[in-house]
Amino acid sequence: MPAIHPEQKTVSFKIVYCGTPLSGKTANLQQIHAKLDPHGRSDLVSLSTAQDRTLFFDFLSVESAAIPGYKTAFHLYTVPGQVTYNATLQLVLRQADGVVFVADSQLDRQRENVQAFQALEANLRLNGSSLDRLPLVLQYNKRDLPNAAPVEYLEFLLNNRPEPWVSFEADARGGRNILATLNAISQAVLMKFQAQLPENKAALAAA
Repeated sequence: MPAIHPEQKTVSFKIVYCGTPLSGKTANLQQIHAKLDPHGRSDLVSLSTAQDRTLFFDFLSVESAAIPGYKTAFHLYTVPGQVTYNATLQLVLRQADGVVFVADSQLDRQRENVQAFQALEANLRLNGSSLDRLPLVLQYNKRDLPNAAPVEYLEFLLNNRPEPWVSFEADARGGRNILATLNAISQAVLMKFQAQLPENKAALAAA
């Protein structure tokens, strides 16, 4: 859920990049971090444990105001590599306001994509949340590779639902549609916040 800070006059949202190992989650955060104004973002931080590591940074958005008079901050997180027991992923997903699922487009990685998506759903359930309550954007990464699966196949595997999620074809290392993906999930998170504005104003008044 969003964090409202009356002292700093900021509203903070947490967005988590998920997906199978080596799908391009780290490349997404690195590209976004490099493209943002250095004066409006923090350093890209890596916290490592024996099994895995977490990457994160935050930035202030100059284009959106969730509450009049307040600045909007976004915190971006990912858990790159193989998560041994899912414990770190579950922890990072806690209180997330939106999720980007980064799928590896290579044909031989589709089983891993489905397994990673199922792990995402399971960890959200353990946190008392679900994708029915959380904005999500799909990113089909590595579209530049010769063995990339057809987008229609990826949509069938991951986006076969009555109301499809927004999806993007991307090349994270080249930067294609990286900011478009971020903009889409940011707007979805803000739209949900605005829809719940009476509830959020009550929280602000009580803060």
